Amino acid sequence: MKKIGILNQPISEVIAGMGHGDMLVIGDAGLPIPPNVRRIDLALTAGVPAFLQTLEVILSELQVESAIIANETMAVSPVIFNGIKAAIKAIPSSMVSHEEFKLLTKQAVAVVRTGECTPYANIVLKAGVTF
Repeated sequence: MKKIGILNQPISEVIAGMGHGDMLVIGDAGLPIPPNVRRIDLALTAGVPAFLQTLEVILSELQVESAIIANETMAVSPVIFNGIKAAIKAIPSSMVSHEEFKLLTKQAVAVVRTGECTPYANIVLKAGVTF
């Protein structure tokens, strides 16, 4: 059994296999996931696991170069937006429309679906390198 870090086997496998520029999406329970993109479904019930909790755990293992957030997050879900900004700290981030965000999910290595039921609780994490 793994002693530390992410215990979820599919998430651990995806992170270990990501290269520079690959994208991982963390989404709320309602984010549409393209059929050709790997779905890692963590949703147990409404709110479990929470989006921000999942983001923090993934950030502890994934080297992130940049992040992408939907514009609507700031206006509609400011608590989530502020939580994202606190979690990503100095990681550069950009904003796109929610429609553009959904198009980006088609390029992701995987989408991690949480049980979050707050609108626009979604993020794209672009992998960086550790050297």
